[in-house]
Amino acid sequence: MEQDTRTLIKQLLEAGVHFGHQKNKWNPKMKEYIFTEKSGIYIIDLQKTVEALLNACNYLYEVARRGESILFVGTKKQAQDIIKEAAEKAGMFYVTNRWLGGLLTNFDTVRKSVARYDKIEAMKEDGTFDKLSKKEASQLNKELLKLKKNLDGVRKMNRFPGALFVIDPGRENIAVKEASKLKIPIVALIDTNCDPSLVTYIIPGNDDAIRSIKLITGIILEFVLKGKNEFNAGKKVAESKKEKERLKAAGGAPGEADELVESAEDIAARFRRGKKEEKIEEEKTIRHRVGSKKPTGRRRE
Repeated sequence: MEQDTRTLIKQLLEAGVHFGHQKNKWNPKMKEYIFTEKSGIYIIDLQKTVEALLNACNYLYEVARRGESILFVGTKKQAQDIIKEAAEKAGMFYVTNRWLGGLLTNFDTVRKSVARYDKIEAMKEDGTFDKLSKKEASQLNKELLKLKKNLDGVRKMNRFPGALFVIDPGRENIAVKEASKLKIPIVALIDTNCDPSLVTYIIPGNDDAIRSIKLITGIILEFVLKGKNEFNAGKKVAESKKEKERLKAAGGAPGEADELVESAEDIAARFRRGKKEEKIEEEKTIRHRVGSKKPTGRRRE
């Protein structure tokens, strides 16, 4: 991270990340992350939050660097826009409306729903809707809107993600259970009222305040983008190396191929010059022969 611990703690304080839930709504398993209690509200230990945040960021950086996808999940109103924006910037998948039961554990069925989504959209674009009755077109439009709302963020997710980033695992308990069942690691912003036992990388903090969610998600995004950029850079180097090997196997490296092209062009140029010079010499010879002939007079009778 580009900033020191003090600066980060200051940012966390300003964003209200340290505010937990009321005493009567806490989960005892979160006890180790609580610093104190004030006016009936638990205060989260930000030293532990910083440490946990760095661990989570480094993990997601490695996931992105390996070229694996990350599924961003946040369906509560405060998180929806933030999660969607971050996922789109990172080129990752997201769920912000509601978690469809079986999205991971019944993946094949969900992919069929995505195929249906693609089919209806194609029908709308190619003019098929215009040939249907108003009732049929209206029904298909409603179905399309519903599919778009629930599946747009995972439409291109053709395999399981490498990890989940979740805002409030208590609210997203179905997503957490499905990921745990499939052994998909979970990184979560988790408040004092949640059970941390199913979360792989815990980020203790306020999961209700918009500023808190935005700050934590922004820091996560920074590391994910860094990892993804490194993966893309490595991919380009690998492709370049592969291309060089292919050219070498075909009879020469890129430089050699360029030299061969240049040599061929030189030969063609010399040939053209030779033909031109030959033609000039031929014309000279003809003129010389014509000029050397003496005119013949008429013989007197």
